[in-house]
Amino acid sequence: MSQSKAMTITEKIFALHTNKDFVQANDLVEAKVDIVLANDITGPIAIEEFEKIGLNSVFDKDRVVLVPDHFVPNKDIKSAIQAKTLRDFAKKQNLTHKFDVGTMGIEHALLPEKGIVTSGDLIIGADSHTCTYGALGAFSTGVGSTDVGCAMAAGNTWFKVPQSIKVIFNGKLNKYVTAKDLILHLIGDIGVDGALYKAIEFSGEVIRNMDMDGRFTICNMAIEAGAKNGIIEPDEITREYLKNRSIREPIFLKSDVDAKYERIIEYDVSKIEPTVSYPHLPENTHPISEAIKDNIKINQVVIGSCTNGRLEDIKMAAEIFKGRKVHPDVRAIVFPATQDIVLKSIELGYYQTLIEANVAISTPTCGPCLGGHCGILAPGEVCVSTTNRNFVGRMGDTTSKIYLASPYIAAASAIKGRIASVEEL
Repeated sequence: MSQSKAMTITEKIFALHTNKDFVQANDLVEAKVDIVLANDITGPIAIEEFEKIGLNSVFDKDRVVLVPDHFVPNKDIKSAIQAKTLRDFAKKQNLTHKFDVGTMGIEHALLPEKGIVTSGDLIIGADSHTCTYGALGAFSTGVGSTDVGCAMAAGNTWFKVPQSIKVIFNGKLNKYVTAKDLILHLIGDIGVDGALYKAIEFSGEVIRNMDMDGRFTICNMAIEAGAKNGIIEPDEITREYLKNRSIREPIFLKSDVDAKYERIIEYDVSKIEPTVSYPHLPENTHPISEAIKDNIKINQVVIGSCTNGRLEDIKMAAEIFKGRKVHPDVRAIVFPATQDIVLKSIELGYYQTLIEANVAISTPTCGPCLGGHCGILAPGEVCVSTTNRNFVGRMGDTTSKIYLASPYIAAASAIKGRIASVEEL
């Protein structure tokens, strides 16, 4: 009996980048990479490993991208040295894509916005949330700094082709239920290791009707379920986003109808409420109706990050803050993900709305998401955040607590002084 040649979109991308007609889950392959990415935390280590190899130049100056975003603008001397290491290396290597304060943004929003990543790509980054670019129909995954240093030299690296899990979202979203709620619901259902080293392929009518900002949010948090990558088949929404943006010709692939999946998970989204992830794991999810009953008082709200710092997220926040004020016991901070999002937020009046509500607005940076700067938590403080992780000490003191939620819930909570729904305002 002959073997089926049907492939998932993830397998097809690996076949394309290994010059093979067919690959399947669990194959070990050496694949060429389209983009190699690092930031100001992981980049200096990758550069050190690259220099150990002894080569004078990277494999392709157009395809190595360094984005200082975690501790930038620099918070101290050590972070300034890290950023300078990237700056000096980018200059020495004459890298095409140079970013710094004033031009940089949060890497996983910046690269799609600039068209540096595109459909059909194979992308590695020394940051776990590199999986974000799967929203474009690319295979993208986080790797270690040593792997990035070697890939900067060679232009390829090895992989085990992951098995795929298909997640289907059907039905009609309830009001104020967002992409963030869907991915939190999934993580709460299958757990933080529920898709360990698997590809999660998101599909269904809800995904097909979702804008790109929502798709980026969903793929961004695939890693929080343990996945190797998250991916969405490109469609007309993808094509429209990439038109006049992508700097390379996109390749649009889709899974074969008889492709093999490890399992298929289906959800009726009409049964999903706005969702809150309690400390100290993203899988510790609760519906907003339950969180309201728990009467959780808060000290800080953060809206931003590579998960929810895009224009649609700023729009959601502004919609809720319009004509209202942040609770006097709460600090509310908004972190737009790129300079372009800043400009558009100003043009659309979102900034004025936020400032009038007593919200502080930062320049693009990862900031407090990793306990970096611009919003560190003191002992015992509680934060509602649109970021992606709520581990012990993630945002500051080890006795502080982080609750993950959508921009709608974060903004409503900032106004009420406790975790709240929009309907309570």
